[in-house]
Formats: sequence, structure tokens, C-alpha cells
Amino acid sequence: MSNSFQKSKCLTPSSQRDECAKHFTKKIKRGMKRTLLLSLFLSLLLIQTKAQSDTLRLSLPEVVALAQSDAPNALLAETRMRNGYWAYQSSLADFKPAILLDGTLPNLNRSIEPITQPDGSEIFKQRAQMRNNLNLSLQQQIGLTGGTVFASTGLQRLDLFLTDAPNLTSYFSTPISIGFSQPLFAVNELKWSKKIEPLRYEEAEKGFAEEMENVAYDASNLFFEIFIAQLNLEAAKRDKANADTLFNISKGRFEVGRIAETELLQIELSSMNAAAAVQQALLDLQSGTERLRNFLGIKKQVFFKLEAPENIPEFQVAFDEALNLAKQNRSDMVSFQRRLSEADLEVERAKANSGLQVDLRGRFSLSQTADNFADAFSSPLDNETFRLGLQIPIADWGKAKSRMQRACSNRELERINVEQERVNFEQEILLKVKQFDLIRNQVALAVRAYEVSQKREQMTRNRYFIGKIGVTDLNIAIAEKEGARRGYMNALREFWLAYYDLRRITLYDFERQVSLVRRVDGFEEIECEK
Repeated sequence: MSNSFQKSKCLTPSSQRDECAKHFTKKIKRGMKRTLLLSLFLSLLLIQTKAQSDTLRLSLPEVVALAQSDAPNALLAETRMRNGYWAYQSSLADFKPAILLDGTLPNLNRSIEPITQPDGSEIFKQRAQMRNNLNLSLQQQIGLTGGTVFASTGLQRLDLFLTDAPNLTSYFSTPISIGFSQPLFAVNELKWSKKIEPLRYEEAEKGFAEEMENVAYDASNLFFEIFIAQLNLEAAKRDKANADTLFNISKGRFEVGRIAETELLQIELSSMNAAAAVQQALLDLQSGTERLRNFLGIKKQVFFKLEAPENIPEFQVAFDEALNLAKQNRSDMVSFQRRLSEADLEVERAKANSGLQVDLRGRFSLSQTADNFADAFSSPLDNETFRLGLQIPIADWGKAKSRMQRACSNRELERINVEQERVNFEQEILLKVKQFDLIRNQVALAVRAYEVSQKREQMTRNRYFIGKIGVTDLNIAIAEKEGARRGYMNALREFWLAYYDLRRITLYDFERQVSLVRRVDGFEEIECEK
């Protein structure tokens, strides 16, 4: 039939226009169906190509373990823990003696310099000399008082050039020198460091465990995103096959006049919707696969085949138990102590800087000078020094008072914040425990609802095949089964997310009954690249 004939036919009145409209409607539907089938074929070809590449068959615990070992977020958490570890080691070194060897080998000077004469006048002379010195010292800070004691020994050699003196070389030795430095009425920083730094390190340890559980939670979320997408794809393919079968049967029933054309069109539309659902499920699976691959730090293209989670754990969690475990394991409780201690330190600093400051220094040494090395160590002479330094504020026009009041206000503010955060902390634990119990019950209900909907859908489909009910009732049963299936999948997902969330807020594995706090004994030294 030519286009002109079709056009003229469509312009004629009455029944011919209706027949023409039906003709074009069927033609459009056939085109849409071909497009959907072509898109479905290409999508299936793409997913088949992915399946032929590297496939990782993983369970939920395996995905979590892989994420905690190789995921970029886990590596970042480990790096932060490494920084905390070395910061704590640095603070411990402050309590240990420091030994230092320093020297100048050589210090050569050839210049014209002013020289003071015996009568007090100065004349310029050319000088040429070389100094060499070497000094070994030991220093120890005293944590109890905040002072410092030290001991040292050293030797200097002086060589003179361009002179008529017979002795061109001289030595100055200090066989032993001991001393101390003790501030009075000042803040003992070492004492506060001994109190705060262990808290900071413990906070870093527990914070590291929290970050690893955050990784586990995110990994489980991405696991179920792909797992549900896989199940949705399987269900969509199954629904597509059922829809095609139903459409073929309905066409035969329509030809013998057992169903109306509107019912056949509705079934055909359901078949096309099923094909579109397959494409959407494929897209969701591909998107979820990329997100999980990036999260795990896998650079090559892989396809995940995820296994269904094991049976729901049967352990029970009491609020008091969860709260005690959270207080014992979470970094928040350590953070509260550290913040209050730091606020107390700031108050003490403000108080110390506002009043009298005294500094005591003393030193005793033996020294000698000679023209040769051996004589420089014979019959050394003793040297003593003692100094008392004072700093007394007289008038600062209220600056010290303002500094003190600000420190006290900040401490009170920190105390109020900590108290409120403690309340929020306990409320969070209570809410999570209740949610966990409710979600566990919802899983059982969702399983039963899915079983009932499957049975009802099959019975409704059989009744439709024998002509007992219409397509509307069948579509309702199919929609209810799909809703129940999605409800079950979401309930399963919510349970495992609540499970890992409970681990995250308590840092405790209730299934294995072990703490999740990781005690870090040390880190291997890394080679710093230039």
C-alpha cells in the first residue's frame, strides 16, 4: 500500500478513519516493541561481556573484610592511626634523656678586625685563626617539677696564624659540667603532657576502630545495593518471560473472541513495561558495580557475583550491655576526658601567666686551659654560676584578669557541651538497640508476606489461564508479589545495616562476643621519598 493511498484513506470519514487509526497505532506499538527488544538485547550482551571478564564471588563478610584491608578509606584511617602512634611515641621521648653531640670542625677566620689595646684604644689588625670545638651533652626533663637537669663535657682548640708568638695553639677543656633549670609558679607542661597524650593516643586507637567499622557499614550498604540489583534483574527477566508467555496466550484468546482488545492491549503494555524493567535493572546493577569497585579500590574491570547473606543471627542485645560496651570502647568517652583536661590546662596557663614568675638556674663545672692537649686536663679549676630571675606583673590594665576569665568561661562551656554530648551519646545507643530489635521482627514479617504473595500470584495466574478472572486481578496480584519481594529485600538490607551500625556504635561484635578495638603495638617505619 502506498503512502498516498494511506493518506487518502485516513482522510475519508466514518469507519475508515477508525481503521486507519488502529493501523497506525499498531505500527507505532510494533516500532516501540522492536526498540525495546533491541535495547534489551544490547544490554544483555553488555552484561554477558562483563560476566566473561573477572568475576568475584563474594559473601557479605568477605566484602567487609576486603574493604577493611584494601579500601582507600581504610588506608586513610590506617595512615591517621600511624600519625597518632608516632605523635604518642614523640611525647614519650620527652621523658627520656636526650644525648647530643655538637661541634664546629673547623671555624676558619681570616680578616681585619678591631683589637682593643691595654690602654683601652682600638687598632685594626689582620687576624688569621681557626677554632675547633666538640661538645657532648646529656639533658633530662623532670616530670615531677617541670625542670631540667643537664651534664656535658667539651674541648676547644684555637690555632693562631700570622703572629710572632711561639705558642700558636691552645686548648680549653671542660671535663665535666652539670647544672639545672627550674621555673617556679609556671605550668608544668610535662605533667600535663603525661596526662593528656595517653588519652589522645587512646582516642586515636578507638577512632581507628570506629573508622574501620564505618568502612564495614559502607561496604555492607554497597553490597546490598548490588545484591538487590542482581535479584531485581533476575526477577525482571522472570517477569519478562511470564509477560511474554501471557501475551502470546492472550493473543490466541483474543483471536477466538474470549477477551476484549483493550485487555489484550493492557497485557501487551505489561510486556513492554517488563522489558523496560529489565533494562533499568541492568543499569542499576552496572552503577552499583562501579560504586563498589571504586570503594574497594579495584582498578580493573570486574563483575561481582554476590552470595545471599547467611541466616539472621539470633543474639539479643540489652540496652545496659550496649551502653556499657560503648562507654568502654568508643573514642567519645576518651575525647570527653581529653577535652576537659585541656580546658583545665588552659585555666592553669592563664593563672600562671598572670602572676609572679621565678626562674632558677645553677651550674657547676671544671675547666682548664693549656698550650698542649695533656695539660688541658690536669688540675682543672672549678666554676660555679647561680641565677635567680624574677618577673612581677605590676599593671596590665586588666589583661591578665580577662585572660583568666576567658579561660574559665571556655572550661565551663566545654563542661556543658560534654554533658550534653553524653546525653546524646546514651540516647543514640538506646535508639539503635530498639531499632535493631524492631528491624529483626520486620524481617520475619517480610519473609512471610513474600511467601504468601508468591503463592497468591501463582494461584491468580492459574485462574486467569482458565478464564476465571480478568487481567486486572492478575496485575494486582503481580504488583503485590513484586511489592512484597522488594519489601523483603529492603527488610533484609535494613537488618544487616542495623547489625553493622550496632557494631559501629559499640565497637563490639555481639555474634562472636569480641571487642572490635584494635590495639596497635607499632608500625613499620616507612621510607620517605624525596
